[in-house]
Amino acid sequence: MTAEEWTAVRLSLLVAVTATAASLPPGIAIAWLLARGRFWGKSLLDTVVHLPLIMPPVVTGYLLLISFGRRGPIGEFLEQTFGIVFAFRWTGAALACAVMGFPLMVRAIRLSIEAVDTRLESAAGTLGAHPLWVFATITLPLCLPGVIAGAILSFAKSMGEFGATITFVSNIPGETQTLPSAIYTFTQVPGGDAGALRLTLVSIVISMAALLGSELLARRIGARRVAT
Repeated sequence: MTAEEWTAVRLSLLVAVTATAASLPPGIAIAWLLARGRFWGKSLLDTVVHLPLIMPPVVTGYLLLISFGRRGPIGEFLEQTFGIVFAFRWTGAALACAVMGFPLMVRAIRLSIEAVDTRLESAAGTLGAHPLWVFATITLPLCLPGVIAGAILSFAKSMGEFGATITFVSNIPGETQTLPSAIYTFTQVPGGDAGALRLTLVSIVISMAALLGSELLARRIGARRVAT
């Protein structure tokens, strides 16, 4: 593999890990709200969370561009106040991937939380435990396989995201060119089939490793539960 190809691989891993890590805390919080919350606007929140799954990725990328671009209301505020720039940066690629993978993460975690017996949480509450303590010591450990599954789904989505990323941050080698963008570039130039095939194989290996790792981790958690 060439240096340019390795750069695309490293950048894809950086973007995917950053997107997954950044979206995990709000993903858990929103999943808990949707699973346990009773409030006005719950259906609207659920719709907004899952909207990126329904809209074309290019539309999501365009909305990010007009919102978080240098002239966008959020992007201009972040740049002038904190010096944070997303448009045409790898951080913007991570933001686009986080948005696209967020619905998959939330759905997996929500289903796992809904499977937790609420009587266990109620019993801890009657003993005087704070709701946050109940969540941290009972709900979260019991729904941990769902959290892992949601994180892996978000990671996999981030590794394969193309439409929203290329619309928001373009396809700049060494800065925003991830694996899918690099594969697309190779397919557009004569003689690029070999490079596209190499990166495709690398993408398959990374995805399989992530899935196998999550399966082994879930089995280990299950074995610990049986042992206790």
